[in-house]
Amino acid sequence: MYKTIVVHIDGGARQESRLRAAALLAVKHAAHLVGSGATGISWRDYSLLSGSMAAPVIGDDFQELRKAAAGHLEAFRQTAAHLGVEAPETRLIEDEPRYALLLQSRYADLVVLSQDGEKDPNLPLRVRSLPEHVALRGARPVLVVPGSYQGEPIPGAAVVGWDGGIPALRAITAALPLLEHAATVKLAVINPDALADLHGEQPGADMALWLARHGASVDVVVERTRATTGDTLCRLARDCGAGLMVAGAFGHSRYREWMLGGTTRELLERAPAPLLIAH
Repeated sequence: MYKTIVVHIDGGARQESRLRAAALLAVKHAAHLVGSGATGISWRDYSLLSGSMAAPVIGDDFQELRKAAAGHLEAFRQTAAHLGVEAPETRLIEDEPRYALLLQSRYADLVVLSQDGEKDPNLPLRVRSLPEHVALRGARPVLVVPGSYQGEPIPGAAVVGWDGGIPALRAITAALPLLEHAATVKLAVINPDALADLHGEQPGADMALWLARHGASVDVVVERTRATTGDTLCRLARDCGAGLMVAGAFGHSRYREWMLGGTTRELLERAPAPLLIAH
C-alpha cells in the first residue's frame, strides 16, 4: 500500500484533477498526503541576484513568490481536508519544482503530477516536461493525471504495457496496490515477436500468472500492429474505459526519444487516464 503520497501544488489550472486523485488515493490507502509547493527560485540563485543593484526589487519579488506558494499550499490543505484526508501536510521549498519534487520523491511511495498541457513556446522546457523529468530522474513511481480527468485512479479496468523490460517490471510492481483492486487488468503485449527472447512461447503468460498470485484479475491482450506502442495502449484504454494505465519510462537516450516521439513521451502527452510510470 501507499503510505506517503506527494502531490505537486502550484495553483495552476490542472491542479484540481491531480489533487483530487491524490486525495482519493490517500483516503483509500490511509496514506499521509503531502502538498509540495515551490517558489521557483533557490536561495543560492537569490543570493547571487541579491548582490546586484536591483537587490531591493528582487527581494520584494522573492517574498511575493513565497507568499503566493504559501497561499496555494493553504488552499491545498483546506481542499484535501474537505476530500477526507486526515492532517494533510504542506511543504514550501525554495527551489524549482523539479528539484523540490526529486528530493521529496525519495521519502514518498508515489508522486502525483499533471499531464503536460498544450505546448506553450514561452514556457520553459523544465516546467513543460515536469512529469518526464521526475519520472526519469526520481526515486519513486509517478502518477500522471490528465487535466480533465474526474474519475478515480482506482480503476474498473487497468491497461498495463508489458514488454519484458526492467522499467515495465518496476512500474507494474509499483502499481500493485492499485492493480489488486482493479476489476480487470488488461496486460498488453505489443508486437512480441520482436522480443521473443523476453516473452517466451506464450507472451504475457508468466507476468499474468505473477499478477494473479497478487490477487489481480488478468486478461492478456496480444497486439500485432503497425501503430506505435503509445497509440495502441491509449486505444486499449479508451476502448475499455480504463481508470489507470501503467508503463515503464524509458530515458536512456532522452534527446533521441524526444525527437523521435518515443513511447514515454507519447503516453505522457496523450494518456486518456491516470498513467503510473516508473524508470
